[in-house]
Amino acid sequence: MNFFESELKKIMGDSAILKDQKYVGRMCYGTIGGDLRARVEFVTLGVSDHYAGIKASVINRKEGVVDSILLQFSDIWGKQKVSNPNFKEGVNPHIWTDSGKSDWYVFRPGAAEYQKVADTLENYMSVFQDMVMAQAEQDCTIQMGT
Repeated sequence: MNFFESELKKIMGDSAILKDQKYVGRMCYGTIGGDLRARVEFVTLGVSDHYAGIKASVINRKEGVVDSILLQFSDIWGKQKVSNPNFKEGVNPHIWTDSGKSDWYVFRPGAAEYQKVADTLENYMSVFQDMVMAQAEQDCTIQMGT
């Protein structure tokens, strides 16, 4: 498991919504329900090899992308104070890849930060899980003739 896969597992591993997870490179794939899948991935935001955000896409396996959201770590966690004197104003959290090695740049998130990202993504995906459940209930009602 590479660095990105490991970090995604810390974020998505305990998801109550995203089932049957697969980790591939900078991405995590899973099933929301019915024909809905999700892809969660680390993304750069204009600076090569600086992964400053995470993107979640909801995909209908028959029709393609339904919706997506891009979350910047600085929007979720804010600018982070660090003990490094070179960053007196703090640092915007991001993963940096240099010479083929990836790691968090200066600020390293802890369990609370990972949980905050997980909660944000779960909240987003729950909108689509509700749609799947409502559709299943409607299908059941139609089949029962009530």
